[in-house]
Amino acid sequence: MDLEHLVNQLTELIFLYTPRLLGALAVWIVGSWLIKALIKGFGRLMDKRDIDISLRPFLQGTVSTLLRVLLVISVLGMIGIEMTAFIAVLGAIGLAVGMALSGTLQNFAGGVIILLFKPFKVGDVIEAQGFTGKVSAIQIFNTILKTPDNKTIFIPNGGLSTGSLTNYSTEEKRRVDWTFGIGYGDNTEVAETILKNLISADNRILNDPAAPFIAVSELADSSVNLVVRTWVMAGDYWDVFFDMNRKVYNAFNAEGINIPFPQMDVHVHNS
Repeated sequence: MDLEHLVNQLTELIFLYTPRLLGALAVWIVGSWLIKALIKGFGRLMDKRDIDISLRPFLQGTVSTLLRVLLVISVLGMIGIEMTAFIAVLGAIGLAVGMALSGTLQNFAGGVIILLFKPFKVGDVIEAQGFTGKVSAIQIFNTILKTPDNKTIFIPNGGLSTGSLTNYSTEEKRRVDWTFGIGYGDNTEVAETILKNLISADNRILNDPAAPFIAVSELADSSVNLVVRTWVMAGDYWDVFFDMNRKVYNAFNAEGINIPFPQMDVHVHNS
């Protein structure tokens, strides 16, 4: 009787679980094929989007792992294994790891965002997190800047991806602004003529997208301030800026136009 009962139970189990096992096997085979196809498509998409080559293997591996975990959970559920407790344990482990590595994960996520959306690239000059420099490398956790005085700055990608950032290299042209002060007794028309002549003589200064602009901007405490705005190619910005300062100083001196500095008159009364 015991043997017959055992055979009957075994037969019932075979009839019960064989369709489930066959179905789970079919789902595993089809799911594995679909995952491979999706990963190949994801790789082609990253090629089209010009995703950084150092990030592609990691992204493909991450997506593949997530899809395979979902496939395993689905197959085990089809067989009849209770997955609720298993999923809860995985969630608790993920939460603990996330809390322990919150700063690192934030920097990692920031690096992924930067490499995907490309607010800047290697070689761009940017200003962010209180630093200005040329981007020498974009790593998964940090971005490395080289400052004009050859310092190396490591900026965590978490704050860099969420904070304000100025990219000086995205536009082909930049506007150069100056403010030149002259004395209250000097002729503003003569000063403006000198500035126009200096601008006309510099072939690096452009008339597009706007012609050079000169105007009296302020009647300050010690000077009459003239504002000058011109457009140049981005690569000529600092050369034009420094050259114009030198030329204006020499030209104003030659024409007898004063460049005032703050002064204070002190009157002493003897009682």
